[in-house]
Amino acid sequence: MKPSILLIGLLAQALVSSNAAAQAGEPAWVPQARSVAMAVPPKLLAVLKDEIARGGPEGAITVCREQAPAMARAASEQSGWQVRRVSLRNRNPKAVPDAWERAALEDFDRRAAAGESPAKLERAELVEKDGRQVHRYMRALPTVDLCLGCHGTPDRVTDAVSARLKALYPEDRGVGYRAGEIRGAITLVRPAP
Repeated sequence: MKPSILLIGLLAQALVSSNAAAQAGEPAWVPQARSVAMAVPPKLLAVLKDEIARGGPEGAITVCREQAPAMARAASEQSGWQVRRVSLRNRNPKAVPDAWERAALEDFDRRAAAGESPAKLERAELVEKDGRQVHRYMRALPTVDLCLGCHGTPDRVTDAVSARLKALYPEDRGVGYRAGEIRGAITLVRPAP
């Protein structure tokens, strides 16, 4: 009995050491960026779920239009990162990706098509932007079923939602998604020390 307990302890220690070694290979700033990026979407989904329960998907449009940017601003103020959402098929004109973000989103799409889980796709790099070194981090935002009432295929989006979207976003490209597809990404940037 004791040898098996010892063996289990050694295996557990080896797994912890292996995981720590993998984490040690990434820059020290990445776990913080990952934490910030992963904190915003669940908060937004909770607010959207409540609003959809109260007033249907039409009401959720206002949440995404007003509260999502406010949540990103709050996360920016609290974390020191500039936080926003971007998409290759944006709804909000402010959600157009820059060149680095576009390349990351295109890479996410290729990786998802090759079988990687969209929920785990991320990119972190130290890059030069406007003549300064900056930390950049992106995490894919897969489409969940809750989002399909406003971002889904025509059979999922009601006429009332379509009319409201057309009024608020005449150049809307954020429709036609199915559950699990990458809707966009949360992107973070901050000056490198």
